Amino acid sequence: MTQRHTLPKQRNVITARRRVLLASVAGLGMAVLLAGPGGYYPSNLAAWNSAAQATEAVQQPFTNFADLVAKVKPAVISVRVKFDDASTTALQEGSSLDKFFRQFGFENMPDGVPRRHEVITGEGSGFFISADGYAVTNNHVVNHAKTVQVTTDDGSIYSAKVVGTDPKTDLALIKVDGKKDFTYVKFANHNPRVGDWVIAVGNPFGLGGTVTAGIVSARGRDIGSGPYDDYIQIDAPINKGNSGGPAFDVNGDVIGVNTAIVSPSGGSVGIGLDIPADTAKLVVAQLKDKGHVTRGWMGVEVQPVTTAIADSLGMKKAEGALVDRAQAGSPASQAGIAVGDVIEAINGAPVKSSRDLARKVAILAPGTAVKLDILHKGEAKTMTLTLGQMPNQQQAKASDESAKPATSAPHLGLQLAPATDVPGAGDKGVAVLGVEPHGPAADHGFETGDVILDVGGKPVANASQVREALSAAQAQGKHDVLMRVKTADGTRFIAMPLHNA
Repeated sequence: MTQRHTLPKQRNVITARRRVLLASVAGLGMAVLLAGPGGYYPSNLAAWNSAAQATEAVQQPFTNFADLVAKVKPAVISVRVKFDDASTTALQEGSSLDKFFRQFGFENMPDGVPRRHEVITGEGSGFFISADGYAVTNNHVVNHAKTVQVTTDDGSIYSAKVVGTDPKTDLALIKVDGKKDFTYVKFANHNPRVGDWVIAVGNPFGLGGTVTAGIVSARGRDIGSGPYDDYIQIDAPINKGNSGGPAFDVNGDVIGVNTAIVSPSGGSVGIGLDIPADTAKLVVAQLKDKGHVTRGWMGVEVQPVTTAIADSLGMKKAEGALVDRAQAGSPASQAGIAVGDVIEAINGAPVKSSRDLARKVAILAPGTAVKLDILHKGEAKTMTLTLGQMPNQQQAKASDESAKPATSAPHLGLQLAPATDVPGAGDKGVAVLGVEPHGPAADHGFETGDVILDVGGKPVANASQVREALSAAQAQGKHDVLMRVKTADGTRFIAMPLHNA
């Protein structure tokens, strides 16, 4: 999610409406810019000459986006999907799909939950990345769709097929056949800076071809939606239906894929979140090549290094990833990584957090040899290991999903850490650091800050024990497991269904 580009040229012109008083102090003198009918003017000749020279050195302003929009808008598409009866019958009030439909404005839902045997339709956005019809959108826009239909800027309608999806980054690649000369856009090769212009084009509320503008507000946002969160935050207004559409820089290159909004009301409040171009490029390339994404895997469960942990280990900074467990037979276990080790760098790049480690490993291909800088029992060590392939990944195209092995641990959609390592969480249980928005835990009311005290009647103290308790309950043939959870309102029991990720 990081890219850079040169700001548009600007001239030092300030309109009288802004009523800004500018002054430059030279020695004991001051040259004041006075408001006039065409702008502000220095009150003395010397200051005028100085201001004139400065004006020549400053870049020209980007007065409007019309030429840019004319260039890129034909590449942006509206995506309309239909879900068959089988999809609608599985929906239950409060489920992840129900929340998705509510969030993204699907039709035929007067009570918030679709009726049995009813066809559901929804709309999103996308953009062509090749002349022969490959287009990018969000996974949540096309996942489980029976049919996908796109409308181009000139009103033409085409059928599309899903080439592949990646739920972990919420990206999807679709293909439109019938033409070889679609207008397309490219991903940016630079990292945007906070403050750079950004232009969003998409299909909010079904209003295709809508253009909004703003700036890059922040980078590296983590909203707890998954292990690879690294969103660009923008303030160009985006709404329901913008999902999957592009965010452009002033060169017309895509810096991000509009994916989510932060909003208490459901409408735009100026906090939009984009998957960055560098992430999208890597994922889309794999989806086009093989219909799914394979990621490097070390086989460790890690947690953040808190200030207290850093102090206890003699570390100067609370950075790195603390190993909570090295899975048996994994690359990490075979390389000798042990519980309590802190992974501080990978291939020379500092690891800022446990989430940062997950992102750095995930972009590497299975079979890649990596060098790790480790803090082991207070001593710095360097070791090399060869990444394996992340197990239990979706290994088939969206149209042919494979079943997951029955031996994998149930997926909750939670980021966990021992409560003792989280300030204010207490000295018992496992603290919830993040909740996947549409995951099983979110569906059952889990929130960041909750503490899991026991699972299936057994006390738990770390993420490994939670996973082991879930796997044990699943191996016994149970469909649900009872979890005792401490929340802001008190302690309660939650019956969690056991199904794989």
